Amino acid sequence: MSDLWPKCDTELEEMRDAFFESHPDYRETDSLDRIREREFGRLDASKQIYLDFTGGGLYALSQVEAHKALLSEHVFGNPHSSNPSSKRITLLVEETRKKILKYFNAGEEEYVAVFTPNASGALKMVGEAYPFSGETAYLLTFDNHNSVNGIREFARSKGSEIVYVPITLPDLHPDRRILKEKLDSRPKGGGLFAFPAQSNFSGVQHDLEWIPYARERGWDVILDAAAFVPTNILDLSVWKPDFVPLSFYKMFGYPTGIGCLLARRDALKKLHRPWFAGGTITAASVQGDTYYLAEGAEGFEDGTLNYLSLPAVKIGLDFLESVDVRMIHRRVMELTDWLLVQLVSLKHDNGPPLLRIYGPLSVENRGAALTMNFFDPDGQFFDHRLIERAASRWNISLRTGCFCNPGGREIALELSESELITCFAHAKPRLTMEDFRHCVDGKSSGAVRISLGLASNFTDVYRFLCFARQFVNRTVSDFT
Repeated sequence: MSDLWPKCDTELEEMRDAFFESHPDYRETDSLDRIREREFGRLDASKQIYLDFTGGGLYALSQVEAHKALLSEHVFGNPHSSNPSSKRITLLVEETRKKILKYFNAGEEEYVAVFTPNASGALKMVGEAYPFSGETAYLLTFDNHNSVNGIREFARSKGSEIVYVPITLPDLHPDRRILKEKLDSRPKGGGLFAFPAQSNFSGVQHDLEWIPYARERGWDVILDAAAFVPTNILDLSVWKPDFVPLSFYKMFGYPTGIGCLLARRDALKKLHRPWFAGGTITAASVQGDTYYLAEGAEGFEDGTLNYLSLPAVKIGLDFLESVDVRMIHRRVMELTDWLLVQLVSLKHDNGPPLLRIYGPLSVENRGAALTMNFFDPDGQFFDHRLIERAASRWNISLRTGCFCNPGGREIALELSESELITCFAHAKPRLTMEDFRHCVDGKSSGAVRISLGLASNFTDVYRFLCFARQFVNRTVSDFT
């Protein structure tokens, strides 16, 4: 156990009692405490505070045991065959595919599940095959993961217009007037619109009503749901985006290396793959110089699937269903609500707040992720790398940087277009992170993010609060 905790924990029971009194609904989630003890006992056994669920979920012990038993008891072969071992794994792979569609309430007649290495792989698949042209547009918000931003390079290579909609301070939501204006003026060739259900930078949850609004105006819609679905329900019978990229490790920790593209069948037919590979064709010829792509998911699943791990996805979804994501959502939002109030109240004796939290200062329109920077009494920021090192001494796992979301960072940290253009103009052809920090000297180049999930409890958030308190009335020079 961290030797810093005993002093901190002198108030733990008192603070917990006050929390229960101010958040009585939290007690109705106490079944999650028993699940933590049974399935995630390694957290307390190793004295870890895990606050990086947006970075990666934690696997339950029973998931690993169930997958181990499956592999131990059966013989599985490459599914690209019809022998007994291949048939056995093919059946499990297709059961997993159906389970995914059912979990997201995506009817098989409307949606297809395409397996990918991760959410980034799903997005690359859409970007490289989308029919961009000089008469189309790629429309996206500033607040997007780099794997969504990266699609602009496919669009650019085909002459498509690239349009960014800014997000605004302090709540970091898209400018509604500008977004509506851009959606209302779709190019005659059509276009692709992308935004996240939940920001991986700030935890802000964006309005899903933009999906039907955009689709009614002829846009194809990418909804990046990777940060949203671990603690929220996404019902595709209601929202119906065209493309939804997912990474399963973010939902339930194991297995890594498997993601999914949930795609509307009509939208999938619009994609034109720039190549073919093993597993994607019904026939190909060297002498005849032609090929025929398979229809549906098979036409997009290159090579041999990670077939030994795919059954673990179904095991993970079964586990989430047994726990009930609505219960998880309730718990993490109660904890987030309490922690937000406590963190906002931390001030130096001369008046300034210790923390600048990005996005809403209440749980309305946000998920269970908080991004912030620490400032001393003179208004100087503590380098986020220093905060991470200090947190590590408390056995706290959190994340720092820009979280692959440069647009969110630039608006939140007030990095201007002119200073960024100047920075990049002098850095070509390469730019290191140290070069970038030098460019924005005087401003933070990143932030600190904590995020809650299935295994989080009050002790976790209390200890983070206790950790943060140590910076009250301390100056940056005290740590250099």
